[in-house]
Amino acid sequence: MDRIAIISDIHGNLPALHATLDDIAARGITRIFCLGDLVGKGPHSDQATDICRAACEAIVRGNWDDFILNETDKPALQWHQQRLGPARLDYIATLPYLLEFEMSGKRIRLFHASQESVYYRVQMDDTREKHMAMFTNTPFTGDGPPPDVVGYGDIHSAYAKSFRNRTLFNAGSVGNPLDVTQASYAILEGTYGSSAAAPFGIQLVRVPYDIERAISDAAALGMPELAAYANELRTARYRGRKVDVE
Repeated sequence: MDRIAIISDIHGNLPALHATLDDIAARGITRIFCLGDLVGKGPHSDQATDICRAACEAIVRGNWDDFILNETDKPALQWHQQRLGPARLDYIATLPYLLEFEMSGKRIRLFHASQESVYYRVQMDDTREKHMAMFTNTPFTGDGPPPDVVGYGDIHSAYAKSFRNRTLFNAGSVGNPLDVTQASYAILEGTYGSSAAAPFGIQLVRVPYDIERAISDAAALGMPELAAYANELRTARYRGRKVDVE
């Protein structure tokens, strides 16, 4: 039986990324897919991009990966762009928006945020109708066969929901979790590349990592917006939320 690790939302957090990759390796998993947002928020966009490029078989583009390519007058974004440098930005510009394959007779579709775009957000507590729409074809996804399983990142909160013959899951965030103060990723288990029905499973994994090291790394580099970043890592509360709900 094959296993695929699905990671997402690294956001330049090396202690979290190393802890996650170590856990994946300890389980004997060698195939890794990444659902984007390698960059921003944390201090090491450059190294996170290099590590994921080497470790992952496939990477799709996230919203941060998308808008980091644009010219900006925002000092924080300029800081991350300078850390990345032209060659990495050129590489990020080549990342696709979608990944599709078969596993144990199920059609799997993976993207960063939703079927609409890297910027259209779908939360765990959104309506059933909004969740079901994630399985539809749109100009963003193209007209491939409708998926049985959809996986995404973006919201930094891991969950899985089953509908009739369909499953929606979120891999959570490796580097900036906003539900539990531990790195998160998903494992798909089944027969990769097979259209024949076979056992299939999804597992959500939490990995402790050195949060204070991640914060001290950012402080040592003089990263902008450090206080907001540190609070997110320590509390798993998004800086833009006014109340403690997910």
